[in-house]
Amino acid sequence: MNIFEILGPVMVGPSSSHTAGAVRIGLMTRKLLAERPVKASIGMYGSFDATGRGHGTDRALVAGLLGMHPDDMRIPESFAYAREAGLTFSFETVQLREAHPNSVVIEAVGENGRDLTVQASSLGGGRIMVNKLDGIDVNCTCEMPTLIVHNMDQPGHVAEVTSMLSHKSVNIANMSLYRDKRGGRAVMVVETDQPIPKEALKWLEHLEGILKVTYINVEGEI
Repeated sequence: MNIFEILGPVMVGPSSSHTAGAVRIGLMTRKLLAERPVKASIGMYGSFDATGRGHGTDRALVAGLLGMHPDDMRIPESFAYAREAGLTFSFETVQLREAHPNSVVIEAVGENGRDLTVQASSLGGGRIMVNKLDGIDVNCTCEMPTLIVHNMDQPGHVAEVTSMLSHKSVNIANMSLYRDKRGGRAVMVVETDQPIPKEALKWLEHLEGILKVTYINVEGEI
């Protein structure tokens, strides 16, 4: 256990799970979308839905979508900043199966038309887990440089990705594979020890059968 887990995150309160974690979920959604969001439909579940508004969870999620961090003093006024930034948003209650009680589903659309649906949960102490991307289980924290590849479930894609990383001298720390059905849509989640060069990501995007490539660099901003 590290000092962060004992003391909790540096944040604008009142709650590490309902506020700091919510900001991080919004921010992670922005990074996964890989462009500035202009529209978001936000579905609240469980404790997020029942008590979240009293804890400022709704404002925290919007703050994260705007690119704010948990210690940003503007979080309580995020709705006003969203209007200034041209981000429209709405909230609703959703029902999820076997989900963490602090869960949310965000359907986001970016300024260039890119869209993404993220289901994520706040685990406490400001820690989060991305549970689903576009309806496919992924269960990753994205705390390391993380490559997420959406592709058709066909032979050869895993080999292409791993060969590219080897060629770029990027070591794989963790790798998980998910699919909705055999021969359907699949997702690769690859956590790496080193950053991945931009040219390698562009090369992946143009491969046949690759639907979407998302890269999260923990040091990067959108």
